[in-house]
Amino acid sequence: MNLFVIILLIFLGLLLLMIEFAIIPGITIAGIGGFVLLGLSVYIAFIKYGTLAGFITLAFVLIASPLLIYYFFKSRAGKKMILQSKIEGKVETFIKENIKVGDSGKTIGRLAPMGKVKINGETVEAKSDGSYIDPNTEITVLKVLSNSVIVEQKIKNHD
Repeated sequence: MNLFVIILLIFLGLLLLMIEFAIIPGITIAGIGGFVLLGLSVYIAFIKYGTLAGFITLAFVLIASPLLIYYFFKSRAGKKMILQSKIEGKVETFIKENIKVGDSGKTIGRLAPMGKVKINGETVEAKSDGSYIDPNTEITVLKVLSNSVIVEQKIKNHD
């Protein structure tokens, strides 16, 4: 009966550790309980069956636990629990030499306060100086940044 208890404690301890790593990560009752059950199984093996059985149980627990976790996360079910996506986006850039402070252009969409503008034939991300600028409105570049420009609405002269 004691051998069955040891095997059951090892199984339940490993199950709780798998729950800890897969379902509720962090230091929770499942993880602590898993380690306690594994330790208890080793303790019972030492007390009831002597040092040889205790060391065999200890070696099994120390080898089986990491291997089980490793192979679980390499399995198809484990791979579904791991984030596999890669970020492949990039920041839209433009050639800075083509756009200079004072250049004129037109808004493509509404700048509220950010949007797209066309300046010197290049479409770039732009930020208004604070005010909303309607689509198809003439703008002037105030500042050129690494991946966007700051613009203001062009003031029309009524001569």
